[in-house]
Amino acid sequence: MKIATAVLLVLMSATPLLSQWQSVGDVNSVTHVPGGIELRTSGATVRVTALSPSVVRVRYAKGDSLPKRDSFAVVENTGFTAPSTNPKESADAIEFSTGKLIVRVEKASARVVFLSPDNKVMLQDHPNYPVVWNGSEFRVYKSMPADEHYFGLGDKAGPLDHRDSAFTMWNMDAFGWQQGTDPVYKSIPFFIGMRGGAAYGVFLDNTWRSSFDFGKQSRDYLSFGSDGGDLDYYFFYGPDPKQVISDYTALTGRMPLPPLFALGFQQSRYSYYPESRVRRIASELRKRKIPADVIYLDIHYLDRFTPFTLNKEYFPDFAKMVGDLAQQNLKVVTIVDLHLANRKGYRPFEEGAAGDHFLKDPDGSTYVAPVWPGPSVFPDFTREATRRWFGTLYRELVGMGVRGIWNDMNEPAIFETPTKTMPLDTVHRVDVSGGGERKTSHREIHNVVGHENVHATYDGLLKLQPDSRPFVLTRAAFAGSQRYAATWTGDNQATWSHYGMTLPTLLSLGLSGYTFVGNDVGGFDGSPTADLLTRWMQVGAFTPLFRNHTAFGTRDQEPWVHGPEHEAIRRRFIEARYRLLPYIYTLFEESSRTGTPVMRPLFLEFPKEQDVATIGTQFMFGPGLLVAPKLTEMLDPYPIVLPKGDWYDYWTGLRVEHPASPARTPGGGTRLTAEPSLGEMPVFVRAGAIIPHQPLVQSTEETPNGPLELRVYPGSNCNGTVYADDGKSFEYRKGQFFRQRFTCDLTPKSIQVDMSAPTGSFVPWWKQVALTIYGTQGAPKEVKLGTRLLSDWKYDPASKSLSVTVPVSREKMELTVGY
Repeated sequence: MKIATAVLLVLMSATPLLSQWQSVGDVNSVTHVPGGIELRTSGATVRVTALSPSVVRVRYAKGDSLPKRDSFAVVENTGFTAPSTNPKESADAIEFSTGKLIVRVEKASARVVFLSPDNKVMLQDHPNYPVVWNGSEFRVYKSMPADEHYFGLGDKAGPLDHRDSAFTMWNMDAFGWQQGTDPVYKSIPFFIGMRGGAAYGVFLDNTWRSSFDFGKQSRDYLSFGSDGGDLDYYFFYGPDPKQVISDYTALTGRMPLPPLFALGFQQSRYSYYPESRVRRIASELRKRKIPADVIYLDIHYLDRFTPFTLNKEYFPDFAKMVGDLAQQNLKVVTIVDLHLANRKGYRPFEEGAAGDHFLKDPDGSTYVAPVWPGPSVFPDFTREATRRWFGTLYRELVGMGVRGIWNDMNEPAIFETPTKTMPLDTVHRVDVSGGGERKTSHREIHNVVGHENVHATYDGLLKLQPDSRPFVLTRAAFAGSQRYAATWTGDNQATWSHYGMTLPTLLSLGLSGYTFVGNDVGGFDGSPTADLLTRWMQVGAFTPLFRNHTAFGTRDQEPWVHGPEHEAIRRRFIEARYRLLPYIYTLFEESSRTGTPVMRPLFLEFPKEQDVATIGTQFMFGPGLLVAPKLTEMLDPYPIVLPKGDWYDYWTGLRVEHPASPARTPGGGTRLTAEPSLGEMPVFVRAGAIIPHQPLVQSTEETPNGPLELRVYPGSNCNGTVYADDGKSFEYRKGQFFRQRFTCDLTPKSIQVDMSAPTGSFVPWWKQVALTIYGTQGAPKEVKLGTRLLSDWKYDPASKSLSVTVPVSREKMELTVGY
């Protein structure tokens, strides 16, 4: 069989001996299996099965059978229901339908093609040699349409759209990373393809060093492959990109609903010490009335930087300090690295050695390497027994009131080695389903060390405090790590360039199933200028994880540095976040059920609008808010694109006037030019949104004093939701929650807002609902709640808004504004 010239060039560049690469070969036999088909070729077995109408799994193995395998990423209960497929065979191909997509396997080269219900190709193997092996290495080639775009793969340092780029999946301690640095901290081998408003996804379930190429090698194809392990991938059909993410997170797990405090402002640095400085930071936050919920402690709270110890010189009464901060409604989150000191008399080392919990060198001796405490040993987190033991080590911290754990250095990072990690022949022991364990090398496990580290931490915290939602923050991650920990983008820099990379990296993580994400606001390495920190704080207020963090030896980076003007701006944006908490918490609850990220690229809400398909300089914060920050230090105005439809200015409530052509996009959107002052950041509200707000508080422990405010922005498909629970426990799983949905309807003579009867048994803090309806036609003739005429309402001609307050009810209510 002739090899396509493009593929031939790839194979020749990969190895000087083309004969080492082997193709799958042609199909010799077909067997029907539940959900699909299993094929035999001259050199391989291929199984293609539908897990649901929109999810298909494709497995390859050399030889006559598929080996049993366990997955670190895939959860046991996906909720999928396999469809009846009824495969049909012809002379050239085998084809089956899932009810939502068509899967065809051509007998020549076992070429797999995924089609939409109307027979449009979504993704297809390259015409020649679609899958090839070279020893344990494999590669899959797919045809690449000229107008297709690619997103995801976790925190990749580059544009939102990955087309014309190539990436490696290998978790790396990437201090000083820059635009284009690869690899970095996380390996999430999942991407989304978008073309013509239709989306699909591909997840390569392989933990070895893998790579993805979206046309860098050739404009004709994309490819992915790995140095070893199983060739096992999943195809997800949308066509809505939200459906792709929903199915992917159903497969790999979703973010658990976090504690409410974790959505507040978090202040950190490397490091706050001694105790007097920590207390001073807390005092300044409260004295200056800067809302905050968390203070972090980095490695200087530890004795000789050794996990699970305390530096008594710096923190003579650690428990009392934590308790006193709690009285100020400030939680403490402490760093805990995964390495343990190789030191006799150190309890974690003694226990771990006695329980045989540490990684081994090939000769069977314990692997030892230098990290923060000096010579260190490393728990073998792929063993459940080791994870259980490691989880018990948090007992003293939890007992002293520590409310969250920050797992760092878990790529894993090693000092004094050019690879920045442990030798590839380090031995891991992996639990096998059904009992027993298998030994394997670090080549297979490297990318899931951080994943299994936070698995141990999350489970350990949950066991120690079964009625409290854990908060865990991780630097390294793999597919599925979102079910254990929030994450941030690692050691960024205090530069405008890194600030500008904030949006595409966080948006890529959200598209990769990771909702609870943030970065070091202000930059970790170096000291930001006053303007840069202020701009970064503005954006941070609208990101899922809002943490200010900086490195050892840098200048102070708290909100009050740089003087009262900057402090006032930063405080105002932190306050804006706290007022928005009902909206933010509702988004997090939705994400915990659906996987839809809180921070979204525009195409996730507007998939049919090609004008916004690759924009990575703006983002949607939930379905209702569009954030368009100034991302450079240049004085020039910058462009903003508003998708088709009506929009309101979030800060004024006024409807954005549609400019005449040529300030219109080809798809009917609006082009604006922004030149915000230092104290401003453009935020817009989608017409049809209903956004819940609350009165200002200084922490999430404080009960808001006043009504829940509903800001109503009339437009098409007008709706909104508010969700509440106790913000701490798991009682919401037993029905102790509050969810209420709202809709509005606009006619030439009226605006009607419907408030549905709430569901759930939880009683929220508010006793009244204050509605503010924007975009009104003027002062109304009448305002009615049901049939009752209301007189206590106010019309504001400056913002063209109507305000009225109504009591809470467990029954459905209708508010009608008549003109």
